[in-house]
Amino acid sequence: MELTNQLKELASKIKSLKDQIETEEATKTAFVLPFINALGYDIFNPTEVIPEYTADLGLKKGEKVDYAIIKDKQPILIIECKHWREDLTTHNSQLFRYFHVSKSKFALLTNGIEYKFYTDLDASNKMDEKPFLEFSITNLKDAVIAEIQKFHKTTFDIDKIVTNASSLKYVKEIRKVFDQQLANPENDFIRFFTSRVYSGRQTEKVLEQFRSLVTKSLHQFISDRVNERLQNALNSEENSREEASVKEEISESKIVTTEEELEGFRILIAILRKRIPVSRIAYRDTQSYFGVLLDDNNRKPICRLHFNGKKKYLGVFDASKKETKYVLENLEAIYDYDTEILKTVAYYEERKEVPVS
Repeated sequence: MELTNQLKELASKIKSLKDQIETEEATKTAFVLPFINALGYDIFNPTEVIPEYTADLGLKKGEKVDYAIIKDKQPILIIECKHWREDLTTHNSQLFRYFHVSKSKFALLTNGIEYKFYTDLDASNKMDEKPFLEFSITNLKDAVIAEIQKFHKTTFDIDKIVTNASSLKYVKEIRKVFDQQLANPENDFIRFFTSRVYSGRQTEKVLEQFRSLVTKSLHQFISDRVNERLQNALNSEENSREEASVKEEISESKIVTTEEELEGFRILIAILRKRIPVSRIAYRDTQSYFGVLLDDNNRKPICRLHFNGKKKYLGVFDASKKETKYVLENLEAIYDYDTEILKTVAYYEERKEVPVS
């Protein structure tokens, strides 16, 4: 929560000050350095943050990148800054050269408002053309803050960030492609669907006829899925607490399922599969907690992950469906309560349901 508050304060500061920031140096001082500080690094300690970090480029000596964050005397993140009004799309070539000669695994291009994080997923020691994480600090979502947290001094882990970076990068790119195809579908996209429902020759005229049909069908499918989810929520029999949870689920923009919650869910699957098939294990995320259910039934809660506060808790239900919370020092601590978790499943399998207390 501390990082979240710091980033929100910085976003508010940027909105009020940006029109008064006239130079690149002022952008660094007012916007970029506070961001580095929010990540837990001492901007006044040259063993942690080096301004004007030297990155020699072949015969061209003395080239400098704006900042380098240091760990164990090696750069772990190099940062190139621009004035806040500048468009970053034309500036990654310089950072590309710095990355090639630096030992850093990560690079950041920013104008103090827009942030683009790069690594070398496509080719070792060669910065990718596209960032794996990009965001505007004035429009942050909880899921993005969770990714920023991975760069914090207290949690920085190269292997974990790289592993997650691959997923972030390709999910983002796939979503972009899908958005583009929904808005303006290409012929190959139309052919994919047309070939499965039409046996005739796919001429340009046929493709044009199916273009509107495919687009209409996809939009209708998405709309039906949303309506189906809402209807199921409205029809479910829940007490007042569960009804509040449904309202939270309907408000999609306020619910963000974090990677940490999903990692916890995977641990719970590893425990629960000892007694029940994986297909019977489901989750529903709410603003208050991440709930794990048997048979996707709100009347059969197995446990809950409470990860939204300063401390993390695992909530487990007993025979009367009373929840007991256990403090978790880390995610692996969930395994310490495997007996209690499996007992909850046994209650549902062996006894009649009891209303949630």
